[in-house]
Amino acid sequence: MKVRAAGLLDLARIEEMHRTAETRLSNPAPPAARLWSLFSSTLSAFLPLTQETLLYVAEENGKIAGFIQASGQPLSLDLRRARILQVLNLQVVDESDSEEVAAALVAHLCNQALERGALRLFVRVPEGDPLLSAFRVQGFRQYATEVVVYAEKPKMRTDQFPEGIRPVKRGDDRRLYQLYRKVTPQGVSQLEAPTYREWRALQAGEWTGGLPGRGSDKQEQVVDRIELIGWVKAMKSTGARPDWLQLMALPEQPLPGELADFGLSMLGDSVSPAWSSLRHYDSHMIDALRGRGFSVLLRQLLLVKELALRVPVREKAREKGLVPSFG
Repeated sequence: MKVRAAGLLDLARIEEMHRTAETRLSNPAPPAARLWSLFSSTLSAFLPLTQETLLYVAEENGKIAGFIQASGQPLSLDLRRARILQVLNLQVVDESDSEEVAAALVAHLCNQALERGALRLFVRVPEGDPLLSAFRVQGFRQYATEVVVYAEKPKMRTDQFPEGIRPVKRGDDRRLYQLYRKVTPQGVSQLEAPTYREWRALQAGEWTGGLPGRGSDKQEQVVDRIELIGWVKAMKSTGARPDWLQLMALPEQPLPGELADFGLSMLGDSVSPAWSSLRHYDSHMIDALRGRGFSVLLRQLLLVKELALRVPVREKAREKGLVPSFG
């Protein structure tokens, strides 16, 4: 088996594999599969294969047995400057030894990313996905669990909204970053966004689990009580996709429930289904949405592989000072 960079002559076969996988997912048309294929930057994410991405194929007996695709974060970042990469696709043909082919593709991507100067590789994998082992073998570790909740007909429980709710204004970004650091475990924030600049890049890339449709009507509000304690973004879709809610709040009752109700009110008279992607540590927001008609649709494991460790300058200086000298 040979793993190499994909060429123009490979794109037709790769796109055929991609379409076959999407058809297989959508055939029974369960809501979970529809959401997975439409919204998530994951193994089955729909992203044009000719976009600025790393794309490698595994070849057996002259035939393509699988491919892997990765992009910089955010997606628009020039790959020559990207230090954080995210795996977007990993697919293997049915008749191949999927574990062997997948492991070879992941290993090749890791090596190529390291040569390019990347520091980390991220990937979202559905819980129980058969390709999960290919990442585990290569040293990927889980740092969080993402929970997708979905409602065909979400319902507000009350019209009691949070005190201090107001539209986002210029200058709120740094305060929102402080809220992110408060509600996010340190082990996660240090991986995803250890600095304000990296958090801004994460937000710009919609890295938190969604790909909003074109023409989405977006509204954004914060709960301001001297400090920001809550945030909600509602995207009312104008197409066939469901509406989308993003929420972040301190776990102080009754704030989660009030913020969930306010988020639903932002969707107005929409008759579309709605969904939201949250983390396992956002259990207070998950419970609030479940009380308003949402149910857990999908769990996905967030994995990371450290390709290179950054050693602070002071650590280097300390190590140099411990070298014994004689004479």
